Amino acid sequence: MQTASTSAPEITGKSFAMVALLGLIWGATFLVIELALEGITPAWLAAYRIGFATLLTTLVWRLMGGRLFLSDARPWPILGVVGVFNSALPFLLLSWGQVRVTSGFAGVSMAAVALMVLPLAHVFLPGERMTLRRSLGFLTGFVGVAILIGPTALQSSGDPLEPLGRLACLGAAACYASASVMMRRLPPMDPIGLAAAPLIAGSAAIIPFAWIVEGPPPLPQGETLFWLALLGMVPTAGANLLRVLVIRTAGPVFMSLVNYQVPVWSVCLGIVFLGEPAGLSLVLALVLILSGVLVSQWGKLSRMFRAAR
Repeated sequence: MQTASTSAPEITGKSFAMVALLGLIWGATFLVIELALEGITPAWLAAYRIGFATLLTTLVWRLMGGRLFLSDARPWPILGVVGVFNSALPFLLLSWGQVRVTSGFAGVSMAAVALMVLPLAHVFLPGERMTLRRSLGFLTGFVGVAILIGPTALQSSGDPLEPLGRLACLGAAACYASASVMMRRLPPMDPIGLAAAPLIAGSAAIIPFAWIVEGPPPLPQGETLFWLALLGMVPTAGANLLRVLVIRTAGPVFMSLVNYQVPVWSVCLGIVFLGEPAGLSLVLALVLILSGVLVSQWGKLSRMFRAAR
């Protein structure tokens, strides 16, 4: 049976819709993290977030039959590694890093996932070769994100541990990039099971770590508990299933386009709900980001539109 690592990505209109929805969900996530950090420590924030997501995803998985492997392969060790790199480690690094860096730098570091995925996919995934057009498209999108966020990306937060906080955010981006490539290389598996199994592994890693580093689990107050549950159910459990579906069908390079959308949605939501000003930089950034998507995905877009005629 052919494994996902050698099959060509299949990008459809549904793929673009799922990536757009992921961008919207994750674009609102940084604000919720900031609100949750007011009432809980970083490691336990990551642990509660993954814990809520694991419970919900595992419940849905069991109700849907609880199957996992669709072939004779049993990649248990890789599933454990994916769980750590897909949830436990990046959530911990982001929670710790966001306390020490500006939100602008956090946004740019997440956009860097797209650039990190390119060489990894080129080396490890035969169907995801890095071409000049694709590289130019992703670089154009990254420039758009940098313009959107502006000088705040380079401003100092004043925290003495800010350099380590920046490394933590970039480390989280590297985790997401690596996990995307590893997930694509897994053999045929049930999508819901593939969303649940890494979360179980992530919970098994992050909960003992949080207990050792920050002591017994705190009992959050009502408002903090609400934000933690929201983080676990929507941008973690629900979005994680969407992410798995996109990676397994359209590939990690296409999936990485979502990282350019996150800061765009974050800024747009601030304009709509917080009355923040909309400047010329937003328009320029949108043009660059959309141009980057168009250039990097031109071949797939043209084939998709031809098929729709």
